[in-house]
Amino acid sequence: MALKFMTADEAAALVNNGDICGMGGFTPAGAPKDVPTAIAKRAEAAHAEGKPFKIGMYTGASTGDSCDGALARAHAIQFRTPYQGNKDLRTELNAQSAHYFDMHLSELAQDIRYGFLPKPDFAIIEACDVVEKGDMVEIVPTAGVGNMLTFCELAPKIIIELNAAMPATMRGLHDLYEPADPPQRREIPVYKPSDRIGTDCITVPASKVVAVVHTNRPNEVGKFTPLDETTQQIGNNVAAFLEAEMKAGRIPASFLPIQSGVGNVANAVLGALGENKHIPAFEMYTEVIQDSVVGLMKEGRIKFASGCSLTIGADKLQDIIDHMDFFKDKIVLRPQEISNNPELARRMGLITINTALEADIFGNINSTHVCGTKMMNGIGGSGDFTRNAYISIYTTPSTAKGGCISAFVPMVSHLDHSEHSVKIIITEHGIADLRGKSPIQRAHEIINNCVDPAYRPMLNEYLEMSKTAQTPHTLSCALAMHEEFLKSGDMRNTKWENYKR
Repeated sequence: MALKFMTADEAAALVNNGDICGMGGFTPAGAPKDVPTAIAKRAEAAHAEGKPFKIGMYTGASTGDSCDGALARAHAIQFRTPYQGNKDLRTELNAQSAHYFDMHLSELAQDIRYGFLPKPDFAIIEACDVVEKGDMVEIVPTAGVGNMLTFCELAPKIIIELNAAMPATMRGLHDLYEPADPPQRREIPVYKPSDRIGTDCITVPASKVVAVVHTNRPNEVGKFTPLDETTQQIGNNVAAFLEAEMKAGRIPASFLPIQSGVGNVANAVLGALGENKHIPAFEMYTEVIQDSVVGLMKEGRIKFASGCSLTIGADKLQDIIDHMDFFKDKIVLRPQEISNNPELARRMGLITINTALEADIFGNINSTHVCGTKMMNGIGGSGDFTRNAYISIYTTPSTAKGGCISAFVPMVSHLDHSEHSVKIIITEHGIADLRGKSPIQRAHEIINNCVDPAYRPMLNEYLEMSKTAQTPHTLSCALAMHEEFLKSGDMRNTKWENYKR
């Protein structure tokens, strides 16, 4: 059966209002580009004629601007899950122009298979190679996997962007495995990051492939901003903490695999771990493989990295492509159902390092909502890893907006990770070890070690208001710092007497 090659516009014409599309990739790495943009054009044309046109969207995580951005600007998204990072899409979600339900990244694929969520009508994916084998087709992913294995399995129609910017030599980077559903599910036989248990391609019936679109588009992964003094110090503090844990015998001398979140702080942390020669060369079991990993592999400081995507700049990706023989036995890309799997995090003893948007003085973490109402990006994989970590670490700069916002408040305005799962918090000022401490002890640990000095007297004063409770809150003041920011634009103006009643 011959594959149907067509343009992006012709492929987009197959998608109708109300259809649900499962987009491949994870972050902009491996996300489709031309077909989503063409779908957005269809939506704009339909809207100009007064006709409805919106699609449901499943993804792996965030995508590139040609996917999330184009569709958001076209007002073409009916619902979206599980994670996003596009400013135009964020505007749509916070205006309630599109529905968004935030999910742990490890759960979406299985929730669709279980029937908790509707199955996709289309899988729209990117590939570096498509091989016809009789009535079957082998699809080789590119720099990101996400949920595309399950999307291709469940969707009756598959649209493939065959991207010439991604060479077929990427075959062999991937380990594609889907666990059986209960009650047939067995243990996932990954015991160390380098274990491979699946296939290097996705095999589907050729009859399901309704379009193959030739493209030549680089990933839309943005560059990381240069390290500043704050992010560098956070990274140094994380490295110092882990070094001390090794010396105390709480981390094995051979070390443990690292999971690291996304962004500049996470990149700085990995760089600091690589530079600290008291920490042995280590492995990673994570969701995104970032820029710093490439250099640390070449230096021998990272031995192996298992992830879901190569969320790296164009120069780093080209380095991997140009030296594929070196990297192919040091990197594996998996579906996020496996890269973020709680069973594997607990089994391998991951040291997890994620970023907090906001924390409270008792150790609860807000990863998602600004002032409790405005969605930023989503919970991502942080919950998958935090609850099941050997040691769970959260990092954050102590302030934002030039000091007008404190990352530490009496009560988080939105709760994503409770104090029961958060073991360590680290800022540029220091380290709060919350293990084995009561709420009031945690509060003193966080205020004394992590909070910006400008906010320490204010938060200590808050603690003094209630001395007859296990967790000393004064409810009328618990969100006063947020209220003050919304009123005056500066949390430092908070006066408890203006809110206490």
